[in-house]
Amino acid sequence: MAQRLEPAEQQAWNAIVALLNRLPGVLDTRLQRDSGITHFEFVVMSALSHQPGHRLQMSDLAQRVHSSLSRLSHVVSKLERLGLAERAVTEGKRGVQAVLTDQGYLTIVEATPGYISTVSRLVFAALDDKQKAALAEIAVMVRDRLDIELGRDDEAARFPQV
Repeated sequence: MAQRLEPAEQQAWNAIVALLNRLPGVLDTRLQRDSGITHFEFVVMSALSHQPGHRLQMSDLAQRVHSSLSRLSHVVSKLERLGLAERAVTEGKRGVQAVLTDQGYLTIVEATPGYISTVSRLVFAALDDKQKAALAEIAVMVRDRLDIELGRDDEAARFPQV
């Protein structure tokens, strides 16, 4: 016998699937047009831009942006080719750091207003303050559940992305 979601769960899930399928494409299109970067590249660069020296260990950055090291490594390689990031080795420490270049920092600073405007218009303009607080609470609960279920219940995964 096939399991089914309850009607309210099915309605919520259908809406989540629509968001997951539509929103990243819209954000990619906007960022590509305005800055030549993808949404995930924006998230990586934004995370770096908020760090001292605009640098972070690759493993810490992967946790912060909820990515595998392999995917992050490919993205950082692309950002290196674009002159937006570079890799650096810190003496006395294991691992490699991703470092936002000056051009990368300028790119993220210039891309952020359009990104925020798009997110605000497409997501938050439809909600009142109470609904925004409820959405934040629900999204954090689901994210934390994912972290626990996937074995990533660490503080670094809880830092804001943008």
